[in-house]
Formats: sequence, C-alpha cells, structure tokens
Amino acid sequence: MAVIGLLATPGPTNTLLAASGAAVGVRRSLPLIVAEAAGYLCSILSLSLVLGPIAQSWPPFNPLLRVLCGCYLAYLAWRHWNAVTASIDPAPVPFDRVFVTTLLNPKALIFAFTVIPHLASGDFIAATPYLASLVGLIAVLATTWITIGASLTVGDASGSRRLWVGRASAAVLGLFAVIISGSAFAG
Repeated sequence: MAVIGLLATPGPTNTLLAASGAAVGVRRSLPLIVAEAAGYLCSILSLSLVLGPIAQSWPPFNPLLRVLCGCYLAYLAWRHWNAVTASIDPAPVPFDRVFVTTLLNPKALIFAFTVIPHLASGDFIAATPYLASLVGLIAVLATTWITIGASLTVGDASGSRRLWVGRASAAVLGLFAVIISGSAFAG
C-alpha cells in the first residue's frame, strides 16, 4: 500500500507522464514506463550502495543533493515550458528526461531506505521480489498517469488544451523545484 501511495502521488515523473499522454496519447507514451522503472531501479540501488553511506558520513551531502535536484527540476520546467510553447507538432516527452527525472526523484529515498526490506542490510537477493513487484506497480500506475493526461486532451482539435496541460505541467515541475530546493534549508 505504501508503494501504491507513493507512486500514485503527483510528482515530477507523474507530471511528465501525464504531459506526454496529453501531447501524443497513451500508445506513443508507453515506452516512458521503461524509463521510469529504470530510473527508480538505478536510483534505489545507487542510494543503497553508494549515496546512503556518503550521506551518513557527510551531513552536507543531503542538502546539496536536494538543491541539485531542485535546480535540475527548474531547468526541466523551463525547458518543458519552451518546448510546449514552440511545438506545433506534439511530441512525447523524451525517454531520457523521464529517466533522469525519476533517477533524481525523492520518492526513491523512501523506497531505498524505508519501504523495500533487505536493501538497508545489503541483501539484494532477498530484495529482488520486492523490486520486481515495484516494477509491476510502476507499470500500472504510470499507465494510469499517461491515461489521465491523454483524457485531458481528447477531442482537442485546436491544440489549446494540449498547450494548457503542457504549461500546467511545466508550472508543476517548477513548484517541485522550489519545494525540493527549499527543503534543503528547512529544519
């Protein structure tokens, strides 16, 4: 239930999935599910193996990582806004954009250190069924976000709703950039 709750919560990756669904529909956006799954798996495993121990031994690492993630999301928001505004022919959100955004998604911290058992102890064999289940849930919930985005632009012959959804998704990415960067300085 925790994994479903985390994956269903609006965030940077889900925003991009919905934006792609709105721009080009469900079928053309489905490859982005692989980008999300790969991004989460790479992030979770690197957090467990490398970044977690660094964060424990060097306290400034965590706030620095948050600021860097926030800067990336701000850049992504700016780039997404300009791409939506300049685009006459809608295109899916690029695979690498979803991968990197998911790689930097703070939800991976929760998966790596709280939700998926055995990772903290380094027992990756025991964690394999949990990681496989995570990939299955990613596929289901990513498809849901893509479908939500696609449903927002059904029957939009003029492209005005597609433009609105694209700009709204860029604004949401900008908001996440502020929240994540700001969290580095809170408490």
